[in-house]
Amino acid sequence: MADKLKFALALALVAAGVVGFYLLGEQPLVLRVLAVFAGVGAGVGVAALSAPGRRFIDFAREAVVETKKVVWPSRKETVQTTGIVFAFVVVLAIFLWLTDKSLEWVLYDLILGWK
Repeated sequence: MADKLKFALALALVAAGVVGFYLLGEQPLVLRVLAVFAGVGAGVGVAALSAPGRRFIDFAREAVVETKKVVWPSRKETVQTTGIVFAFVVVLAIFLWLTDKSLEWVLYDLILGWK
């Protein structure tokens, strides 16, 4: 029950930041944006104190660790793969264009006789 209250409070703080943005309509934009950041920051802080928030933080840390284990492709491999994809797209576009024109010729010229 306490976690649900913390989560509700977190949502209320985020909503208060957004409402503050509109209530400070006459103030400079920097102050209005800071109100939103303050609301979101307070909401995230309160949400992090709940059990689901702690689980999410643990999950995010584990995701960062897993990301560091990934073997990312080199620049050369990335450029080569991108080139292959572009070449395939061009070939497929030409194939589809030829198919379309062939079907158009068969349908309109041969079958219907529209020239």
